[in-house]
Amino acid sequence: MFDSTKPPVFADVQAAAQRIAPYVVETPLLENLQLNERLGGRVFLKVEALQRTGSFKIRGAANRIALIPESQRQGGVVAFSSGNHAQGVALAARQFGIPALIVMPKDAPRAKVDGTKSYGAEVVFYDRLKDDREAIGQRIAGERGATLVKPFDDAGVMAGQGTIGLEIARQAPVALDAVLVPCSGGGVVTGVALALSGASPGTRTISVEPEHFDGMRRSLWAGERATAPGGALSIADALMAPTPGVVPFAVAKGLLGEGLAVGDAELAAAVAYAARTLKLIIEPGGTAGLAALLAGRLDVHGRSVCVVLTGGNADFETVARCVAEAS
Repeated sequence: MFDSTKPPVFADVQAAAQRIAPYVVETPLLENLQLNERLGGRVFLKVEALQRTGSFKIRGAANRIALIPESQRQGGVVAFSSGNHAQGVALAARQFGIPALIVMPKDAPRAKVDGTKSYGAEVVFYDRLKDDREAIGQRIAGERGATLVKPFDDAGVMAGQGTIGLEIARQAPVALDAVLVPCSGGGVVTGVALALSGASPGTRTISVEPEHFDGMRRSLWAGERATAPGGALSIADALMAPTPGVVPFAVAKGLLGEGLAVGDAELAAAVAYAARTLKLIIEPGGTAGLAALLAGRLDVHGRSVCVVLTGGNADFETVARCVAEAS
């Protein structure tokens, strides 16, 4: 029986890659000469915005759903998410032929709500400032006999997200010094770190979070799970988990070093740079690693690094506003 609370190992990521191959695409690893010249190193862009559903989340969702025993699938799945995990679970559930219900915040970007519904999922809204989304999800899952697919605090989800790291290691034309990954609850950054620990052990994995929602960075400093102060909502709606998950941090404390944090202005500037220079539509949270590089948080002069652009599900109004602010 699969135990979602047991930290995954490298072999779990390898198995996930085989398991989810029919349900995902291998996203490209791109290089941009203007970005290289600006930063003085080689920067490779892992464009998960070109993944099915427009973000990396379907990797973890497909792997976790594939691990549900056949006898338990009739109840379907329930998830809670601001949008990218919602869409990943919705599409993966449709691919497996089971129902999905997603608990989403009322202020989720319209593009993400519409995308979730387009994959056939039922949506229930909550107030992120007043309600406990996990409690709502657990209650509904219990009532329906469904499996709760968490966005990051789940070994199966983490292993699925980690397949990004396997692809990076295989696609990179040179040895990479570091890979920068946006971080919320820690599922994708620790999954990538786990993959690289086996596939490219000389590569450092670095988490990047919004300021005031930097729970992973604070936890790494403290050596134990810590909670960020939060406060005003970040432009990076997908990166506002104040505390890393239990399972992700169990992996992170052995594989991640010091994390980075970026402000909303830096995230907006990265969205604008991606649109103008890279010709890519990337949502604010998806640009966190790029924002850190553009803001000089990490010196990459003479080095080779990779940035995971985790998603592109931004409202066009948001992208336009970021571009206008950067003018």
